[in-house]
Amino acid sequence: MCQLLGMNCNVPTDICFSFEGFHKRGGITDQHADGWGIAFFENEGCRLFLDYQASAVSPVAALVRNYAIKSKNVIAHIRKATVGSVSLANTHPFMRELWGRYWIFAHNGEIGTLPALLGNRYRPVGATDSEHVFCWILEQICQRFPQEPSQEQLYLALEDLAQDLAQRGTANFMLSNGRWLAAHCSTNLHYVVRQAPFGAAHLVDNDITVDFSELTTQNDRVAIIATVPLTDNEVWTKMNAGELLLFQDGKPIGI
Repeated sequence: MCQLLGMNCNVPTDICFSFEGFHKRGGITDQHADGWGIAFFENEGCRLFLDYQASAVSPVAALVRNYAIKSKNVIAHIRKATVGSVSLANTHPFMRELWGRYWIFAHNGEIGTLPALLGNRYRPVGATDSEHVFCWILEQICQRFPQEPSQEQLYLALEDLAQDLAQRGTANFMLSNGRWLAAHCSTNLHYVVRQAPFGAAHLVDNDITVDFSELTTQNDRVAIIATVPLTDNEVWTKMNAGELLLFQDGKPIGI
């Protein structure tokens, strides 16, 4: 299975600390060595880095580790190929446009029976079930809402679509349009919210500790979402099977 990493913040923040541990799972501390990718939203823009090489040895990953890009919404993925060959076209996250905004999607799991793509706007480029599912989600949203709906309406639609996917297979996924980050759990997904009073965090995959009290202000808030917790001295919340959470301004919000 692949692994997911997401970050949602109330102020632009870099993901260097979390990514320092996460990238090692792509071939060193775990065997997800079939490509990786990461997307950073910056206002209306989005930086997308992809590589079919393992993240543990990828020169692109080395660039990201040393490039403190600040963003409010980040999605990263390391791949263990199950459907589709090891190639750039099959590497997550995937990006599409909807309502004049970029949307980013990454998926962990396998969907046995793919839903039919009935529209003409979205088509997968690669051969993964994940990209097919992303196209289906956006297509379904377009069919339900001729114009951009409220956040509550969109959440309820995503919840309905996620339930459909969960009946077809394993649907751990993250989705963001730069305003919020949605995370759906089928099997494994955890999150931690860092806010004042900040403390130190120690990575599981690398012997590195950072004291966030030295790097933040009292008003900062950051949510980190991952397939498996990245640190061993923080309290991570395990999401329930079938749960869909919407993260905004560094915390899960009620709908």
